[in-house]
Amino acid sequence: MDEIRINQLSLEIIGAAIEVHKLLGPGLLEHTYQEALMFELKLRKIQARSEVELPAQYKGHILNTNYRIDILIENEIIVELKATEYDNPLYAKQLLTYLRLSSKRLGLLINFNRELLKNGITRVVNNL
Repeated sequence: MDEIRINQLSLEIIGAAIEVHKLLGPGLLEHTYQEALMFELKLRKIQARSEVELPAQYKGHILNTNYRIDILIENEIIVELKATEYDNPLYAKQLLTYLRLSSKRLGLLINFNRELLKNGITRVVNNL
């Protein structure tokens, strides 16, 4: 997928997240937002999978880990969801690691526990 399409798709994802936030508001559990966002993406005909296993390797050895991508959009964009009061810089670093492990170029960190959702969205890139 080219850079223009990835950027366009990220805007569509953000629009879907804004719609979810507009209807549900802040203060719910992360899983609630995940389920609602998956439904909204389906309504918009955006292909998405949730709780996608993410294997980790160390020197060619597959590690027995339980990492999971919250939402993987069209096998290109990772969406990491949060519903926390405070932003932790480690969340963006975690997302960047997920991007590297999966060889994806773009991730969106979306924290639904904000009065204005635009203040809870962080775009993370891996060689884009």
